[in-house]
Amino acid sequence: MEITIKKIVVADVELLQQLSIETFTDTFAADNTPENLQNYLNEAYTTEKLTAELENPESTFYFVYADQELAGYLKLNVGAAQTEVEGTNAMEVERIYLRQSVQHQGLGKKLIQLAEKVAHETGKSELWLGVWEHNENAKAFYEKMGFKHIGAHHFMMGTDPQTDLILLKKLD
Repeated sequence: MEITIKKIVVADVELLQQLSIETFTDTFAADNTPENLQNYLNEAYTTEKLTAELENPESTFYFVYADQELAGYLKLNVGAAQTEVEGTNAMEVERIYLRQSVQHQGLGKKLIQLAEKVAHETGKSELWLGVWEHNENAKAFYEKMGFKHIGAHHFMMGTDPQTDLILLKKLD
């Protein structure tokens, strides 16, 4: 499989929006009410919100392609763009989503390796992320990639308060 990674720019916002809605829905629809899921999607993935995120100099997005087919994306945050303050020398992996058809083929590993590379290049010594406490596949993947559980925070899925585990990886 040929893997290509491309930085996302504002002109890609509609494609990013479609992919975000698709992958988030595929990942979480079965475990949430349709109303809560739709409320979250309507809030989190508007073109205006995504455009603002893409224009934020402290956030960076990347598309990943498998054999020239769009497979998923990664969002990294530093500084004030981070959703939590996990250290002054940390980078957040806020979103890493892959289409179901390409999961378990090494693309997630490639995206985490990219995050580590970007973190090194920008002088960061830690990567952190939040993962839903009931997302067993993601938790196992992050543990395999060297992340350790250090805390938790609440995440609103519509009107349902949920718990995300905070995971941290110290970089060499």
